[in-house]
Amino acid sequence: MAKRIAFQGEPGAYGHQACTEARPDHEPLPCATFEDAMDAVRNGEADLGMIAVENSTYGRVQDVYHLLPESGLHIVDETFVRVHVNLLGVKGAKIEDVKQVRAMSVLLGQARGFIKERDLQILNWSDNAAAARAVAEMGDKREGAFASEIAAEIFGLDVLARHVEDHDLNTTRFLIMSREPDLTRRADKMVTAFVFRVRNIPAALYKALGGFATTGINMTKLESYMVDGNFQATQFYADIEGHPDDENVKLALEELSFFTEMVEILGVYPADPRRS
Repeated sequence: MAKRIAFQGEPGAYGHQACTEARPDHEPLPCATFEDAMDAVRNGEADLGMIAVENSTYGRVQDVYHLLPESGLHIVDETFVRVHVNLLGVKGAKIEDVKQVRAMSVLLGQARGFIKERDLQILNWSDNAAAARAVAEMGDKREGAFASEIAAEIFGLDVLARHVEDHDLNTTRFLIMSREPDLTRRADKMVTAFVFRVRNIPAALYKALGGFATTGINMTKLESYMVDGNFQATQFYADIEGHPDDENVKLALEELSFFTEMVEILGVYPADPRRS
């Protein structure tokens, strides 16, 4: 039986593209939501999950960092996808015909300039590929969707405008998740991802992060969010360069534990070359 990798969206979504590029030996499994994709991995329906976490133009994907610690899964890899935003329309339509465009908010936010220039009405959609399918089903030249060229092929749409994203390097980062952790050192440059919750004492965060500065560890990401709507319980997600077996990482994590109520490693994985 072929291995499967779950992603959020319908066939033709950018998550689908990420799966085919990063895991061509796995069969992509479309799921309605990120939670559904994680559930598919947890229950064995899929071997891996492809989860979008941030975009270089739009920023972080809302709510995903809340889901990661609760998923029970482990980050085993990362991949970066160059996201080209295309305007799709029904066969025979011209770009001037389109008055309304639909896509996920994260994609609409990556083409603000094009939307403003064309004075387009926008519709927030659940999934970019689903937006393309909706346009195909309506058959109305006034309706358009932002999606991938793969979606255009799948749903029989014309690409009316290619690469309308605001920035030339528009890229989305995905995390690949598994039921089992992989702590082996598979590359010279490794990344360790973890969550922690600081103790409710003065300067706790400053003290907690001090060990990373004194041991020369580069922290490439630090995200904060409240837990259970409690202003007194702030949790942080962090990425650092290094492996837990590295002596300086060991020391920094040990110092972190002195000023935190909880530290949990979510994954250890090779740094994708496209990080730079």
